[in-house]
Amino acid sequence: MRSMSRVLAVAPVLPGPAHPQGRIAEVVAPLLAPAGPRRELARRLHAAAGVRTRHLALPLGDYAQPIGFAEANAHFAREGAALAERACRDALEAAGVRPVDVDLLFFTSVTGVGAPSLDAGLVGRLGLRPDVRRLPSFGLGCAGGAAGLAHLHEHLVGHPDQVALLVSVELCSLTLQRGDGSTANLLSSGLFGDGASAVVVAGDDVAAGGARPAPEVVGTRSRLYPGTERYLGWEVRDTGFGIVLSAELPQLLRAHLAGDVKDLLAHHGLEPGDVGTWVVHAGGPKIVDAVRDALDLTEDALARTRATLAAQGNLSSSSVLHVLAATLDDGAPPPGGWAVLMAFGPGVAVELVLLRGRDEPGVGA
Repeated sequence: MRSMSRVLAVAPVLPGPAHPQGRIAEVVAPLLAPAGPRRELARRLHAAAGVRTRHLALPLGDYAQPIGFAEANAHFAREGAALAERACRDALEAAGVRPVDVDLLFFTSVTGVGAPSLDAGLVGRLGLRPDVRRLPSFGLGCAGGAAGLAHLHEHLVGHPDQVALLVSVELCSLTLQRGDGSTANLLSSGLFGDGASAVVVAGDDVAAGGARPAPEVVGTRSRLYPGTERYLGWEVRDTGFGIVLSAELPQLLRAHLAGDVKDLLAHHGLEPGDVGTWVVHAGGPKIVDAVRDALDLTEDALARTRATLAAQGNLSSSSVLHVLAATLDDGAPPPGGWAVLMAFGPGVAVELVLLRGRDEPGVGA
């Protein structure tokens, strides 16, 4: 039987207090467009984003001041490192894993850059071994959390005696493009929030420990849709990262997602009807609607995704990991039950992870 990996713990973290969406719009809309139709459109898009509150890396009033690319990236390095450390400490403690027992550290973000990357500083701050293998990733976007989980699984299948740590940090508010009244920028300014997460995953041979059942990662699948590079991503400007967001993205998912999910499941002798739990990236109302329609899901199946979107917005690569944390907190998937985790990022790329619930305690180092 092919080796599995086990998700020992998921730790989502958020910066600062929750700000009401309406209050954020009051501060942000005037920064995007002069008084008139475009500013009013910004307010309407904020109100229709399916978001009730968001957490921000900086005090809300600070966004009214001009922030250059270098300053924004310095904020990312400082605030992102603190959030990442919180998430990692919470995840390791929940998993019952000592920092020195981590063998692989995978870091993903698309809202800040650095060389060395942010994960390098975590090694000393967390007390990881100097020979820990690091794998930083930039460019996977909203799919980064799901892709990171898949990469950890593939590594642990070949190294079943090891433990891996996935870290996602996304401070989307720092990419705000002032004076850009494009519809994509108006929409993104009301959709994306700030947050981080960490996931501890262990191979089959790691000794039992842990406080609760640890779902198995059974399989993964990636799909890149050719010719869609301009559907989603960043345009790198002197002022930082400018959003690229096509209105055609939901229709793309409606057309292709079901086939991709069926291909993943068929490899394991399953069909969509065998899946009782869906862990879906909180990409926005239209994205969630597209997933619902493509897979013929009920609204109940997407309740955690909608709730996560409402409470914190789209956290890019961290979003699906926050939904996963809520799913595990609810006791899903049940023992023997199947779950499919999915997220969508630049490319356009779809990342899928198949999980199965267990009925015994998790494992830890």
